[in-house]
Amino acid sequence: MPTLSDIASRAGSAAQSLWEASGQLVQPSLRLGVTGLARSGKTVFTTALVHHLIRGTNLPAFRASAEGRIRRAQLAHQPDDAIPRFPYEEHLAALTESRRWPQSTNRISELRVDVEYERKAGWRTGPASLALDIVDYPGEWLLDLALLDAGYAEWSRQTIEASRKRDRAPVAGGWHETLKTLDPSGASDEMLASRASEAFKDYLTALRAGSEAVATTPPGRFLMPGDLAGSPALTFAPLDLSQGQPIAAGSFAALMERRFEAYKTHVVRPFFRDHFQRIDRQIVLVDVLAAIDAGPVALAELEEALDQVLMAFRTGRNTLLSRLFSPRADRVLFAATKADHIHHTDHDRLDAILRMLVNRASRRTEAAGARVGTVALASVRATRETTIREGRETLRAVAGVPEAGERVGDDVFDGEAEAAIFPGELPESAEAVFQGAVPPGSFRFPRFRPPKLPVDAAGRMAKMPHIRLDRALEFLLGDRFA
Repeated sequence: MPTLSDIASRAGSAAQSLWEASGQLVQPSLRLGVTGLARSGKTVFTTALVHHLIRGTNLPAFRASAEGRIRRAQLAHQPDDAIPRFPYEEHLAALTESRRWPQSTNRISELRVDVEYERKAGWRTGPASLALDIVDYPGEWLLDLALLDAGYAEWSRQTIEASRKRDRAPVAGGWHETLKTLDPSGASDEMLASRASEAFKDYLTALRAGSEAVATTPPGRFLMPGDLAGSPALTFAPLDLSQGQPIAAGSFAALMERRFEAYKTHVVRPFFRDHFQRIDRQIVLVDVLAAIDAGPVALAELEEALDQVLMAFRTGRNTLLSRLFSPRADRVLFAATKADHIHHTDHDRLDAILRMLVNRASRRTEAAGARVGTVALASVRATRETTIREGRETLRAVAGVPEAGERVGDDVFDGEAEAAIFPGELPESAEAVFQGAVPPGSFRFPRFRPPKLPVDAAGRMAKMPHIRLDRALEFLLGDRFA
């Protein structure tokens, strides 16, 4: 049964949606959510998207661009004064001048691009405009939405049970030792709470560095606390509770439960209410190549994480009433990033593997009336294709400048010299990848520096190269420029 606070929250969300819907009559807008799990290239995607729109790059698969109907795009003041601005200029300079990848997304940010274009479809021909609001946020926050329907005892049991799996137990050893010393029925103790929380965070950090390099275990804000660092809402941990064991008032378990609920109230619900449920279109960036190279266990973790991500979305076909009282994301695109790390003959295979990863969740979402798509892309292409000789065999390779300290076999790179690398080949059958046909560590995926862009006689820098970024834009935005 909904509480008074739930009812008030829904009423507030409906009022906000009504206000925004009325604003559409004056200035049509679209909110595009950009997210992804760890190290997937969220910041680079947003920077590249804005760069190509503002520069007026010809993007062949993005019809409005290919047909010359986008007249002008320019940065504008964002509508939400309480959200940090996405530092586009800083990130662009990092990519094009310093040739380094921007800092990873660790908080929500926003940027508005006003686009003037020519309509093409039917009776609505003529000039029009669209305010594109890009909302960039960490994918780990999405998985926190599953906590809204979970109780503390249930979450504790599920998290501890998962940590005892064969692939996780080694990195959970330190936390498990701390867990044995904690008495859920004992008195609440602030120092004990801090020790329990730190041990749990150490476990989450170890997961991120190991088997969960492309997946994650909530709470997502534990590893990117921001201004909440040290707050009670981020100072809790699971406890080893027996099935059906009641939580006594004043106990240590009661303290942990109260803080778990505080995390949901002060961190998760505001994100859902103020940002997440207002998104119209969504792209989820995924480092599928890292999961493939890590092996079948990492792929299974990624599949589960992506299923949770899609379950978090309120998806479906929007109607007037749904826009007012229950906004939905009517298009979700999953993108396998870093396609420039492999030869183009493997791009469709990478896309097929991604489709298998999201297949279960996609069918459920499409049944609700939303569209789900997949694409293999590189927002900024850091390599070119070449061939190398290995014995009598000619191998299809990629060439670029690996970052300083990157290693392939016995070679350690200095960040200046170009190298041609055979990354390996993906199996023709996507199913084979899930069945263990690719042993862990079979591929060579060093981190390449962004490309050096030539400058013409007029001082104009060449456009940033990409792979299939235009396809992503057509799926996400194409119908709004028809």
